[in-house]
Amino acid sequence: METPKKAPRGTRKRDVPLTKDGIYATALRLIDADGVEALTMRKLATAMDANPMSLYHHVPNKDAVLRGVARTVGAQFRTATREGAAWQDRLRQLAEDFRRLAHRHPELMTYSFGQPDFIQPEDPFWLGLTATLEDAGVPQEETPQVAAPVGAAVLGVVIAEINGALQRWSAFLPVPTAAGEGERTDTGRLDGSRMFHLALSLIITGLESQLTAEPVGRDGGEN
Repeated sequence: METPKKAPRGTRKRDVPLTKDGIYATALRLIDADGVEALTMRKLATAMDANPMSLYHHVPNKDAVLRGVARTVGAQFRTATREGAAWQDRLRQLAEDFRRLAHRHPELMTYSFGQPDFIQPEDPFWLGLTATLEDAGVPQEETPQVAAPVGAAVLGVVIAEINGALQRWSAFLPVPTAAGEGERTDTGRLDGSRMFHLALSLIITGLESQLTAEPVGRDGGEN
């Protein structure tokens, strides 16, 4: 029995179209499976049953693919806003929804968090964060200066949880004092979820304290 000849690469029907969106979708699947470092344009072309050179008609290089994937995932971020909810609850929900998105794509998020242009002004996360802070009483002209450290704190805790640093730090034993030397006790390692919510409570408490100071966004002290 004659074995059917395999069609040349790029001529078979693809599961994902050879478009920018299709390329980003396939790249995300490969990143989720093997990580950012393992992704190459050749592997991406093979996964899409395309000639590698065909990809360059849509994206110039791997960096452009990664930026596109990050923007695509970021644009998919959604958070449920409860009508009439306090700003503290809204901020907590926003952070928890972002954490869930990060846990769905940990390899991509670990890479993306290291890029200075990861957060854009039109990103749903940023829009939700700034709107929440304005409702909390932060003057509109000062919202970016307050949102920047709040967002960085949330993202920092999430990435530390994803890469295992948070769990490792929580397992450190207390440094003994001279009087208590030899009495070190391992208090146990907190799980990532508990530590995330603890950090989130600290962020909210600090923001509540800052909102009582005048003016918002400044330390109010003397130079």
